[in-house]
Amino acid sequence: MTKRETPKSVLQPVDEEARRQAKLLMRKARYAALAVLDPADGAPVVSRVNVGTTMDGRLVFLISNLSQHFAALDADPRASLLVGEPGKGDPLAHARLTVIGRATRTAQNDIQGSIRRRFLAKHPKSELYVDFADFAFWTLEPERILLNGGFGKAFELQPGDLVTNMAGLIDLIDLEAGAVTHMNEDHQEAIEKYARSTGQRDSGWKLASLDPEGMDLVRGDASARLWFHKPLAAAGDLRETLVNLTKRQQD
Repeated sequence: MTKRETPKSVLQPVDEEARRQAKLLMRKARYAALAVLDPADGAPVVSRVNVGTTMDGRLVFLISNLSQHFAALDADPRASLLVGEPGKGDPLAHARLTVIGRATRTAQNDIQGSIRRRFLAKHPKSELYVDFADFAFWTLEPERILLNGGFGKAFELQPGDLVTNMAGLIDLIDLEAGAVTHMNEDHQEAIEKYARSTGQRDSGWKLASLDPEGMDLVRGDASARLWFHKPLAAAGDLRETLVNLTKRQQD
């Protein structure tokens, strides 16, 4: 009897480039394919949802309790989200990210704060129904992360590769809203320069959110990501980081 050979793993070693690509796909995503398990027979069910992120890098989505996937998550919190937009040519040649974990309904005090504001910055039309009694935010707690960066570029990441450690940075959650408002109202020129530095050419960009590693920009349905030169070590570093970032765009 011939011994069966163990299939060779297609997974590549996870490096900083893979982590950055995974975070970029997650932070820029405006929608995702949500997979849940039908409580009636356990069959997989997939639907599309709008997504945002928590400051530390967990995916968030807003759904109605009238939907099939809401009932499914109530019965079994196991779920996955697929993000990544195909471009020209073969869709399989473009990067995508699958986050597998357990979804939990977000606490009401969080809904009224950072998560709600960050989500609406990406999805302003959701303000029409975000406060309806049947809607709730859910957060996906990652357990496994699969990154496919294109043909021959498969990685399996750990939660720590995607989620930012917020030790010493909790105050940034409270500072974010004021900083975003201030930048959008008083420093539009700087924001346009931030957008151009990411390769954007159109004007009319707004700052949507901040986190310890960078900022997310939006312009209608478009989104862009600008990374800080180095991650924030403390919430108090935010102002100096933004000032230095603006100066670098002027050089």
